[in-house]
Amino acid sequence: MVYVPSLWMPILLAAALVFVGSSVIHMVLGYHRKDFRGVADEDGLMDALRGFGIPPGDYSFPHAGSKEVMGSEEFREKWTRGPTGFMTLLPSRGPSDMGTQLVQWLVYCLVVSAFAGYVTGLVLGPGTGYMEVFRMSSTVAFGGYALAHPQRSIWYAQAWGTTARNVFDSLVYGLLTGGAFGWLWPA
Repeated sequence: MVYVPSLWMPILLAAALVFVGSSVIHMVLGYHRKDFRGVADEDGLMDALRGFGIPPGDYSFPHAGSKEVMGSEEFREKWTRGPTGFMTLLPSRGPSDMGTQLVQWLVYCLVVSAFAGYVTGLVLGPGTGYMEVFRMSSTVAFGGYALAHPQRSIWYAQAWGTTARNVFDSLVYGLLTGGAFGWLWPA
């Protein structure tokens, strides 16, 4: 068994590698550019939504709110008439104000790396070979990065292509994590 405090170096390196790797994926490679589409009258839609004063948050429409409303004829009529959808409204901010999100992503990368180290340390002891450590830690990290993505397609109609690209990214993140742990695993 290997204790998590002795894995601080591979945890930090794995998180840093994933952080940099995700930056390359999203800023250089560009295969996520089609994950979202624009609407025909963007200005009109934004003006209309602004007029409602809806606070930031997650919304569904039509919105039932209860099992009784969901079973009503009025709700079924709204659902049939459409449009139906889910919408997330973010706080208004400047386009370059991603600092908070980047810090949250880094913290998430640290959590996934620590979890991968914890599980790998439970299963493997000091001096375990690179490939065994790589296989275990990359599998756990892949699970941490990937397994929630299909839920977006299942429940919120996110395009399966977007989900597939996110799962592929997660595979890359898992491999980077496995590489860091395999390289720096305690002797």
